[in-house]
Amino acid sequence: MEKYLKIIQDSFSGYFNYLIDEITNPGWTNYFYWLLGLSLLVFALEILIPWRKKQPVIRKGFWLDAFYILFNFFLFSLIGYNALSNVGVELFNDFLGLFGINNLVAVEIQSFPVWAQLVIMFIIADFIQWNVHRMLHRVPWLWKFHQVHHSVKEMGFAAQFRFHFVETLVYKSIQYIPLAMIGFGIEQFFVVHMLSVFIGHLNHANLDWSYGPLGYLFNNPRMHIWHHAKKLPPEHKYGMNFGLSLSIWDYIFGTAYIPQSGKNIEIGFEGDENFPKDFAGQITYPFKNKLKN
Repeated sequence: MEKYLKIIQDSFSGYFNYLIDEITNPGWTNYFYWLLGLSLLVFALEILIPWRKKQPVIRKGFWLDAFYILFNFFLFSLIGYNALSNVGVELFNDFLGLFGINNLVAVEIQSFPVWAQLVIMFIIADFIQWNVHRMLHRVPWLWKFHQVHHSVKEMGFAAQFRFHFVETLVYKSIQYIPLAMIGFGIEQFFVVHMLSVFIGHLNHANLDWSYGPLGYLFNNPRMHIWHHAKKLPPEHKYGMNFGLSLSIWDYIFGTAYIPQSGKNIEIGFEGDENFPKDFAGQITYPFKNKLKN
């Protein structure tokens, strides 16, 4: 027990020091400034070449989404997720130790070229996320948490960050074992993660991009707008276009749906007029709703 308490203590102080170092010491592997730079780049594109020209630059919900960026990527880790994650990993490793297993690495790819490692990790991680995303729409209690993301009423790059912190726990928990079985390093994870963040920015942005033939491979604004459609077609009652970075999974498994431009469709979900509009209300809503049911 003392070991885990020490991990929790070190996690809080360690992440705080890491965050201060991120802000005060810019570098090529600095997450804070990469996130800031990519966000400003896509925001500038929204201003210069907007798809929905009548949509305000500071759209509905913009400042709420800006706070979600701060919370989901920094404050959440600071107030507990980093400690919880580190304890969870240690508990899992201790459990494996009971069976004489030192690590989960089943496929060693460190000898592969760096580009091959990046491609493999990107594809595997995205396929797992596609499956988790489908689950968020199909499992009723998970959908209550995912409704936070679908409460966005005007799309913009920062909308990708409006999501409930429980989603982080679900995604990371399900991803952990498959990715741990392949020997990826932190450098590869950083590159893949930042690429995913950039594609996610573009998917939610007020931009008219479909990438031509590459749209069958990469998710894009014209495709993702339909994922947020308020009115769902009968053949996709749980939703469609679940791809986060890659769209190919939706085309392979029959969940792709782009009947027309989608430029001016209403987004949200049925009953969203009664959904809380503030951060505290949205974060607590799934728990209160679950208790009522």
